[in-house]
Amino acid sequence: MEALGIRLIDWLFNLIFIAILGRIILSFVIPLLGREPNVTLVNIYQALAQVTEPILGPIRRVLPTFGGFDFSPMVAIILLEILRYFIKSVLI
Repeated sequence: MEALGIRLIDWLFNLIFIAILGRIILSFVIPLLGREPNVTLVNIYQALAQVTEPILGPIRRVLPTFGGFDFSPMVAIILLEILRYFIKSVLI
């Protein structure tokens, strides 16, 4: 049973990581596409933003800005990895 729990935790945290990474990549790609970006990419970005904003928003509010760069995804990934470690250590 604990192996299933650990796999489920890993799967969930990997999914969140991929969503954050996808949002980061698309935030750079969409502006490069010009005035009329691909509608599918914009829709994917909006879906990823809805999923990741509950995690990134609170971090962004407490994190100071650094010249217009958003470091909240990096902080979120680090915090998620720490949380994953503690949850898995409890399950083992």
